[in-house]
Amino acid sequence: MKIVLAYSGGLDTSVAIGWLREKYQAEVVAFCSDVGQQEDLEAARQKALRCGVVACHVLDQREEFVRDFVFPAVRAAALYQGEYYLGTSLARPCITRGLMEVAAKEKTNTIAHGATGKGNDQVRFELGAYWFNPSVKIIAPWREWDFKSRSELIAFAQSHNIPVEASTAKPYSIDRNLLHTSYEGGILEDPDAEPPAEMFQRTVDPRRAPDQAREVSISFERGTPVAVDGKPLLPAALLTELNKIAGEHGVGRADVVEDRFVGMKSRGVYETPGGTLLYKAHRGVASLTMDREAMRLRDTLAVEYATLVYRGFWFSPEREAVQKLVDDVNQPVTGTARLRLFKGSLTLIGRSAPRSLYRTDIVTFEDDRGAYDQRDAGGFIRLNALRLRTTASARQK
Repeated sequence: MKIVLAYSGGLDTSVAIGWLREKYQAEVVAFCSDVGQQEDLEAARQKALRCGVVACHVLDQREEFVRDFVFPAVRAAALYQGEYYLGTSLARPCITRGLMEVAAKEKTNTIAHGATGKGNDQVRFELGAYWFNPSVKIIAPWREWDFKSRSELIAFAQSHNIPVEASTAKPYSIDRNLLHTSYEGGILEDPDAEPPAEMFQRTVDPRRAPDQAREVSISFERGTPVAVDGKPLLPAALLTELNKIAGEHGVGRADVVEDRFVGMKSRGVYETPGGTLLYKAHRGVASLTMDREAMRLRDTLAVEYATLVYRGFWFSPEREAVQKLVDDVNQPVTGTARLRLFKGSLTLIGRSAPRSLYRTDIVTFEDDRGAYDQRDAGGFIRLNALRLRTTASARQK
């Protein structure tokens, strides 16, 4: 039996290697995905080999993560519960795609992951895996083993000569990729406790950000970001550049109490510096170029889109159907938005587009020279008031 394990290099998945080998008498193959977490994945590969895997695949997925997952969500204006930019939710299906590619190469039908039985990631990994292979066998050690604490995991690692850093529990857990860094658990489980200032990795404290504002322009083609300050960039490089700019000015922090798919409320603190700029700029260009009713429909579906992604249904007929509509209404969204960053604040200060629907000859308060006949508004209002007048008359009777 051969098992391909989604491997992070941390305590849980390192212990999982030994546990899987012992419980299932299996060969374990590790898979490490680079989605921009800025960790030494070669060191992780060597560690996996020392832990007993027969092979370890490291796959650079940064470009596809931004191109195929982040940018589609930007076009959809997808925010979960109005605040969360879906950083982890978008990374998991990308990692799953790489995991299933490795499983196919290794000619095995069995995979494993280190997600716990309380969170959303188990759902995201497994729904995606079934999409690629309906008959896949999935092992989730956290739902099977008897370990109840970090100290028990450390004891198992030491007794089985698994090389892990035996330290006390972290004050919080961290997940990082090109789009965001998330922090949860530990001292953050009290929703009334302010996150410690030293926790943040990607954004400076807004109070200590530069005293000079920074302006940046972001250009889009058909709703997809293509350039920063007029310089064309590939997806991963573009998001990396925006992360740097926003992080230096303290832009992109969010403290969220969200509803997990499994039913509980949880608190997450997020840094999404570049993503915050992308969403703001995209809406700026869309406001000029996207038809009013098309945007209303897109914004209505944005809530459903974000919920689908958050709950693990990236690979689903409904998400793909919504994506087709979203991408279609983004066809005219070509142009540039200008943003100003200052001590944690983000302001849209200008937008332009070659196919703008904004016409000064119609909207002007000066002489409109016949472009708009204000007398038409009376009939427009009376027709829209017909149902209200009818209802009011019936109520008065």
